[in-house]
Amino acid sequence: MLRIHISGWDLSKVRMATGPDALWETILSFHRLRDRRASTVFGKWRTETRPRLNGEVRLLSAVVPPRGYFPDFLTPSQEGSEPLDFGTGTEALRDTPPERLRAELAMLGSEGPADGRTATARRAVRPVRLDALREGRSEPLGRLIGALRGYHRAAVEPYWPHIQASVEADRAVRGRALLDGGPEELLASLPPVIRWRAPVLEADYPVDRELRLDGRGLLLQPSFFCRGAPVVLRDPLLPPVLVYPVGHPSAPVFAEPGPWLGRLLGHTRSTVLRTIGDGCTTSELARRAGVSLASASQHACVLREAGLVHTLRHGSSVLHTVTPLGGSLLRGGAPLAV
Repeated sequence: MLRIHISGWDLSKVRMATGPDALWETILSFHRLRDRRASTVFGKWRTETRPRLNGEVRLLSAVVPPRGYFPDFLTPSQEGSEPLDFGTGTEALRDTPPERLRAELAMLGSEGPADGRTATARRAVRPVRLDALREGRSEPLGRLIGALRGYHRAAVEPYWPHIQASVEADRAVRGRALLDGGPEELLASLPPVIRWRAPVLEADYPVDRELRLDGRGLLLQPSFFCRGAPVVLRDPLLPPVLVYPVGHPSAPVFAEPGPWLGRLLGHTRSTVLRTIGDGCTTSELARRAGVSLASASQHACVLREAGLVHTLRHGSSVLHTVTPLGGSLLRGGAPLAV
C-alpha cells in the first residue's frame, strides 16, 4: 500500500497538472504494450502499434521492466503544474547527472513484485547494454533518447488527441470536485484505487511505501496509459507527483468516427455541442439547451460516438466535455465535408 501523508499546509498546495505528460505517457504505454492481461481498451492500440516498432524496443526493455521499478530520470520533474512536452522532457533527461544515472540504474531489478527470484538473481539478468549507460557518457544516453523518440512517434504521438481528450475529461471532473468542496473533495474524488482518509492519501500499490510531503505539496497527474495502481517517483526527495489512471469509456478507444459525423447536421445538435463546450452534466445540458433529459442524453451519445464529446462519470451523474476534434469544429477549424 502507498500512504501519502498530507499536512494542512500540503493540502493547500495540492494542484492538478494542466494536461498529459508526454514522457509519463510514453513510459506507461510501454508497460501497456507488454501487459498480458487482456484489455479491450488498449487492444486496438496494441494491434496498430506493434507493426510500427523497430529496434528501439530492445533498449527500452532493458531500462523499463514489464513491472515494478523504472528509473525516475525517465520522467523528469516539472516546475508548477504545466507538464513537459516530449522535446523539453527529453532535453531534461539528457541533462541527468552521471551519478544519478548510475544510482537509479543500479536499482533496476532490486524492486518490484516478487517473482520467485532473489534481488541478486534479478540483477544478474540485466542486459549488458546497460553497462554503457551506467558509465554516464553522452553517446549511450543519446541512443536511449533516440529509442524513446522512435517509440513515442510510433506508439503515442498518433493517439495524442485521444490522450488529451481523456485527460481533459478527467480534469473537468476533478475541477468540479475542487470547486464544490475544496482540496479535500478533490482528493476524495480520485479513482477508487485511491482513498482519502485525512490526513493520509492511501492507494493500492505493489509495495509498501510511505511518502511525506513536508510542505512541498502534491502534483496530481492524470494519465491515459496508467492502469490499476497509481505511480509515484521512487526518490522521496524529488518533487512529489501522483500519476493516476483516468477513466475510459466502455467502448474501445481509438475508434474511427466514420459515418457518425454525418449525424451531426442540424441546429439542435450544434446547440448541444456548443453547450457542452465548457463541460456540463446531462441535466445541465438539457436545461441550457432547452431540450428534454432523454433528448440531451441521446444527443450527447451521438456526439460521443462521433469522437466530438468525451463522457466521464462523476458521482451519480456524468460529465460531458468536448474533445480536441469537437473543439476544432466549434472554432470552425475541423475539416468536415457536408
